[in-house]
Order: sequence, then structure tokens, then C-alpha cells
Amino acid sequence: MAQFVVQLRFDLAETERRMKVRPAHREYLTELKAAGKLVAAGPFADQTGALLIYDVADEAELREILAKDPYTAEDVYEIATLAEWQPLFPLS
Repeated sequence: MAQFVVQLRFDLAETERRMKVRPAHREYLTELKAAGKLVAAGPFADQTGALLIYDVADEAELREILAKDPYTAEDVYEIATLAEWQPLFPLS
């Protein structure tokens, strides 16, 4: 398994459209968390983006997960960072 950090950047002009799909996005994240694929996730305080940490087999699996996210279908973000992460101090 590998951990990946994904930083999303939101288009503030699309906030209303993103808010409409946010419940479905959060439900999807809840499913991923229950399946052990999502380690942590949350928006930045200024609502300009979010940080997500995934535990997946490889980048291909991560990209499949991202492709199924309701936010992706609505095109309400861009990926600012997608990188494999080697935590020095793991999240508890």
C-alpha cells in the first residue's frame, strides 16, 4: 500500500455549484473512509481548496477513486498537488 496526498484547489466562481454537489462528495468520502482508502480529508479554512490523504495500492487506484468522486463529474476543482507521501509521524 502507498499513501498519497492530494491538494484540491477550488474555483471560487463555482462555489454555488460546488455546494450543490458537496453532500454527494462527502458521502463518497465517508464510503472511502469506511473502506480504509481515505486516511484524512478536509477543506482549508478559507475554502479555497482541500487536503486529502489516501491509502491505496498505487497511483492508478487513486486516479480511479478520484474519477468516481462527484466533484470530478461536476468539474469544481483542479488538482494542485498529487504526490506519494511518506509520513514521518503517521496520523493516529
